[in-house]
This record gives sequence, structure tokens and C-alpha cells, in this order.
Amino acid sequence: MKRLPLHWQIITGMAAGILFGLLMTNFKWGANFVSDWIAPFGTIFIRLLKLIAIPIIFTSLVKGISDLKDIASFRHIGIHTILIYTGTTVMAITIGLLLVNTLRPGSGVSQETIDELTQTYAADASLTSNIQTATQQQEGPLSFLVEMVPENIFAALGNNALMLQVILFSILFGICMLLIEPKKAKPVNQLIKGLNEIVLKMVDLIMYVAPFAVFALLAQIVVSSGSMEILQKLLIYGLTVVIGLTVMIVLYLLIIYLTTGRSPRWFLNGIAPAQLLAFSTSSSAATLPVTMERVTEHLGVDNEVSSFVLPVGATINMDGTSLYQAVAAVFIAQALHFPLEISDQLTIVLTALLASIGSAAVPGTGMVMLVIVLESIGFPADKLAIGLALIFAIDRPLDMCRTVVNVTGDAMVSVIVARTLGKLHHVPFSRKE
Repeated sequence: MKRLPLHWQIITGMAAGILFGLLMTNFKWGANFVSDWIAPFGTIFIRLLKLIAIPIIFTSLVKGISDLKDIASFRHIGIHTILIYTGTTVMAITIGLLLVNTLRPGSGVSQETIDELTQTYAADASLTSNIQTATQQQEGPLSFLVEMVPENIFAALGNNALMLQVILFSILFGICMLLIEPKKAKPVNQLIKGLNEIVLKMVDLIMYVAPFAVFALLAQIVVSSGSMEILQKLLIYGLTVVIGLTVMIVLYLLIIYLTTGRSPRWFLNGIAPAQLLAFSTSSSAATLPVTMERVTEHLGVDNEVSSFVLPVGATINMDGTSLYQAVAAVFIAQALHFPLEISDQLTIVLTALLASIGSAAVPGTGMVMLVIVLESIGFPADKLAIGLALIFAIDRPLDMCRTVVNVTGDAMVSVIVARTLGKLHHVPFSRKE
């Protein structure tokens, strides 16, 4: 019998969790039963996500940079590519912040509901003891640059709140691998690739329990809140993310037209199979071979460009994920009545940008990166688990949508870079599949 796809398993777990939670609200002992015997599985899942955050960022980022092969490639194509990727990511985060601050999907949740949720999760000492609060704000306009540089990399590796320092070290490590003799870097390169495969397999294993974690998290939310208030807000939140992702696709098509003179139909016809695969797998990495084939054979991008831009993009370009992080972070802050200053929103932009560089191109890592973003703005430790529980229920369907944006953004940048370097060739408007 064919196994049900993971996204359908998670959607089933979500529905079952809601129904089970509603059922338990009819019994006096229902809330305690869910808290004692169901909720811990959701807590375990959240801790597993935090566990793999640093290994994912270090291995995937170092591997992406070291795959450039030599510093000349990095200098001629790499810098140009990274600058464009950075620009599109900042654009995505900005769009997300504008939408979530305009639509305010998390506003209106009653304080009574939040107090009940907070009391429930605050009693879980095993969870709160492992959630780090954000570092204190530093004075001076360049203090954020100082904070990005680690004094001790092992201390940074042991603290999720210092993730930006890990990212900087990983970039420096990868560049230095390019600068030394290839034969000397080869053992380390193979070690990093092996470690990366192991970490990605860990993500796969963790995602196997995602349907049960969704069940536990949703059931806990329902019995804690005692109303459908939060679930209604979730639908508005999901719509906000989807609107933002749609805007990004439209902007990609506009950029393609303005820079190359090619029609949006030409671009969509070329990349559509990769988009569909991205939607079904929620993985930029799994989609990469198809993306490279479509971009090279159907969009006319020279192989020299596509073989560099697309693999690096699968590692460091996460426009859809970055937009989602911005919307999710502000939504959680709105729903849990955590005030955000303009400086906090700027912190979200910077943290989401740098965290997206190290996001592995596999399902589920967006939640890991969201933890980093929330910790960067000093989100209360006793409410962090509640916030993750609020949005995880519909994370998988949104993950499918934002992966489409990630892959489309990679293809768009490869076309732009090829056009800039004179390596965009003409191909027939349509080809047989």
C-alpha cells in the first residue's frame, strides 16, 4: 500500500489534533490529560528543532561556499550573485513586514487566552530551561557588527542566541577552504559534505514525527484556549504569508521582463516543472537537478552560470522562507502581546537575512530559523514554545508554497546573472517535455 505523502500526514495530524482537543474540552480531566500525556511530544519536537539549528547552518553554508571550487569563480560570478541574492532576500523580508504590520493577523487575541497558554507552558521547566533569552542591546551604531564577531567559536556553537556569529565563522571557514591548495582542503571538504548529509538525514528523521507533533501541539492549544479564537487567527496569518509569496512571484516576473525583455510566460513555461516539484517536495535541494536542467535547457542560461548560481542559491537564497520568518515573528508577537519597536523590526530584517543564508534546502528548517529570529528580538522564553505551537499547525502547507518562491528566485537570479555576463542564450519559445 502506497504511503500517504508527508504533507497529507501533517494535515491529517492537524485536523485530528483540533478534533481531539475539542473533544477533551468536554471533560473536566481533559486539559490535564492532554498536558500530561500529549503535550510533551510537541515539546520534544521543538527541542529537536533547536538541537539541529547550528549543525544545519554550519555544514550547509560551508559546503555551499566550498563548492565554488576556486576563489576566481567566487570573485567573478560569486560576489555578483550573492549581492543579488541579498537584495531579493531583503525585499522579501520587507514585503513580509509591510503585510503583517498592515493586516495585523495576530491582533485581537484576548489576554485571558494568552494568560492560559502562558501558564500552561511556563510550568514546563524542561522546556523553558533550554530557551535562551536575547542578548542585551548594545550602544553605538556599529555595535551589531561587533556582536557578529565571536570571541570563542565553541561558545557561539553552544548558544543558539549567537547564531549570527556561527554564520560569520562559517562564511570565513568556507572562503579559506577556497584559498588553500585543493588537495589540502579535500579531506575537510569531504568531511563537511559527509556531515551535511548526516544532518540532512537527521532533519528527515525528525520530520517523520511531525504529524504526531502537530497533533500534540494543536490539541494542547485547543484545550488551553478553550475557544476557536487562535485557530481563526491562524487562517488570517496563513493568508498573509500566501499574499506575500504571491507578490514575490509577481516581482520576479517584473524583474525578468525589465532586465531581459523576455515575457513572464517564457520564464514560467521554462521553470514550471521545477516549481511543481518544489511544491510537492518542499525541498530546494531535491528540486535542484530539475531546476538546473530547466534553467539551462529551456531558459538558455549557460552551464557555467547555472552550475554555480543554482547550487549556491539552494543554500543561501531563501526568499520565501525569509518572508515567512518576518510574518511569523511579528504574528507571534502580535498574538502574544509582545510589543515590537522599529529597532526590533530592523533586527528581524538583519537576522532573517543572515539566518536564511544557512537554511538547509529541506523541509522543516524554516521553523528552526524562526527560533533564531524570535530570540534575536528578545522574545520571552516562557512564550517561545507557545509561539511556535501557534504557527506550526499550518507550517507544512506554507512550507510547500515558500519553497516554490525559493526555487523561482534561484532561477530568476541565474537568468539575471547570465544576462549580465552575456551568457544568456536564445532557445525556442516552447519545447517538448
